[in-house]
Amino acid sequence: MDPMNDPQIKNWAEAAGAGLDYLDFLSQRVGLSEWIALSRVFLPEFVEVEGCVLWDRAYEPGNFRTWHDQLGGDATSIEAVLNQFRLWQHIDIGEDPESEANALALAQEIATVWRLSLQRTFPQRIFDVQANDTVDGPVVSFTSLA
Repeated sequence: MDPMNDPQIKNWAEAAGAGLDYLDFLSQRVGLSEWIALSRVFLPEFVEVEGCVLWDRAYEPGNFRTWHDQLGGDATSIEAVLNQFRLWQHIDIGEDPESEANALALAQEIATVWRLSLQRTFPQRIFDVQANDTVDGPVVSFTSLA
C-alpha cells in the first residue's frame, strides 16, 4: 500500500511543496500520543488464557467466561469471536470505491504485522490471520490453528 495514493495525503503533499510525502503529512497532523496509540494497533499485545491466544484489547475476564461456557471451551471458536478488529468501528471510511479499497489495504497491512507479531510472541503456534471485507467494512481477525 502506497500512502501517496491516498487522495488526501497526495493533495496535501502537492499543495505543501516539492519533496514532501506521507511522513511529512503525519508530522504535521499527528502528535506523539497518536503515534504511540497507532503503534499499539500495529504491534498489539496478546494474552494467553485457558489455551486461547487473545488480542489484549478483546480480553475481559467476564466476557471471556461467557464465551468459554457458551462455546464449550473450544479455543478456536472463542478466538474467532473475540479476536476481531473492526476497522469500520474506529475509522470513518468513505463510501466511495477508493476509500473502501484503501481501508481494506490498511486492514491487510495490519493483518501482516499481526501475523509477524503472533509468530514472534508464540513461535510454537500457527495462526490464521485474516483481513476480510465485510458488508460493514474491513475486519482483521485471527485464530490459532495449532
